[in-house]
Amino acid sequence: KRILVTGGTGLVGRAIERVVAEGEGRPDEEWIFVSSRDADLTSSSETKALFERHKPTHVIHLAAMVGGLFKNIRSNLDFWRTNIHINDNVLHSAHEFGVQKVVSCLSTCIFPDKTTYPIDETMIHNGPPHSSNFGYSYAKRMIDVQNRGYSEQHGRRFTAVIPTNVFGPHDNFNIEDGHVLPGLIHKVYLAKQSGSALTVWGTGKPRRQFIYSLDLARLFLWVLREYDEVEPIILSVGEEDEVSIREAAEAIAEAMEFRGELVFDTTKSDGQFKKTASNAKLRRYLPGFQFTPFRKAVKETCAWFNANYANARK
Repeated sequence: KRILVTGGTGLVGRAIERVVAEGEGRPDEEWIFVSSRDADLTSSSETKALFERHKPTHVIHLAAMVGGLFKNIRSNLDFWRTNIHINDNVLHSAHEFGVQKVVSCLSTCIFPDKTTYPIDETMIHNGPPHSSNFGYSYAKRMIDVQNRGYSEQHGRRFTAVIPTNVFGPHDNFNIEDGHVLPGLIHKVYLAKQSGSALTVWGTGKPRRQFIYSLDLARLFLWVLREYDEVEPIILSVGEEDEVSIREAAEAIAEAMEFRGELVFDTTKSDGQFKKTASNAKLRRYLPGFQFTPFRKAVKETCAWFNANYANARK
């Protein structure tokens, strides 16, 4: 197997690389991690050249234009166009080069805004996503549509996973454009340095399921090797492991030994209140899978950020 990982230097790509290096890889697998420096995946010719160069038998497709709530609100069209180009180029090149299996990465924000909870894999296309990130959400939904098309028309084994909120080492810790957890970690670090209060955007009440990137990496390997459905599968901790943004901020403050005050800026948007996902399908396949406890994973991520601050803060 020659496994090409697009977006290989991002949060999930680095986690897969680490898990493979630490003993989860197999002797018959060659892993190739590529980033935007290796090819511009919005260009069909550069994407084809990348596949020609590496001739993968399998692909884990992680590359995407991503960002937090406020970047999405500002740039919905850019998120739509960029991701549609990337996904079409990668999936079509995989088809043309006879790739045996592609596993793409979706996100729980693709689910309908108006829905019942918990959400599951059958509900993806049941209504419009939240208006704050409709560009990204619809572009990701289209991967599922294309996977079904390649399966029905060409017999391809293309599938997708839907992780809940991923965090861990090598995340994007940018305060303006990153996701909530890495943004908070950076904010706590700065508040501790300056001796000021920690300001959390929003009310702190929204609830999220967070999955540690190293747990997700181990699940990706299982999906690549064992999961044979075209329909996506949600990769998430259980519903009972959902935490509020306030609880997440408190866990980070504790991990960073921050003793200051927590202030909630309620003039800032909360985004979706919750998007509770069911991991029942995953549990049917892997009843014994052990997730890293949230506070332990937060502690490890904060330790990595502290140790790599010069690069991580960018």
